[in-house]
Amino acid sequence: MDISTEQVKTLREKTGAGVMDCKKALIEANGNIEEAIGIIIKRGLSIASKKGERATSQGLIETYVHMGGKIGVMVEVNCETDFVARTDEFKELAHNISLQIAAMSPLYISADEVHPESDVEKEKVCLLLQPCIKDPTKTIQDMVTQTIAKTGENIKINRFVRFELGF
Repeated sequence: MDISTEQVKTLREKTGAGVMDCKKALIEANGNIEEAIGIIIKRGLSIASKKGERATSQGLIETYVHMGGKIGVMVEVNCETDFVARTDEFKELAHNISLQIAAMSPLYISADEVHPESDVEKEKVCLLLQPCIKDPTKTIQDMVTQTIAKTGENIKINRFVRFELGF
């Protein structure tokens, strides 16, 4: 099947995947953009699961202050190398995570941290399970997974703190 550069460009804009990954997904999906998006997402999950055990000793600390200094967030996002920590994709991920924390006030990073006998809604209190404020069709875990697929490195949210004036 002949895949046009316009199809590849459209798929790249929607997924952020590399040119060759987009072309392979489009060939596999017989030119169907939506099906190709699904293929790229599955590949991203596969890549993320393979990288999950790798050490994340580099990264950055992102800060965000909102509402005239009434809410502040500091989050540590780790990756494998300093090279990836300096990429725009990684910086954007860290910034979006800090915005999410400021807006949604999660208490935990993942569901693993919630006490088994607790009766809280995990989707509300666990950062990775929350729908992204910028794109509610994705969770924060989906955003992290997509960035792992783009960068080729393991990424972890190590810790965060949220301050709100008066609380």
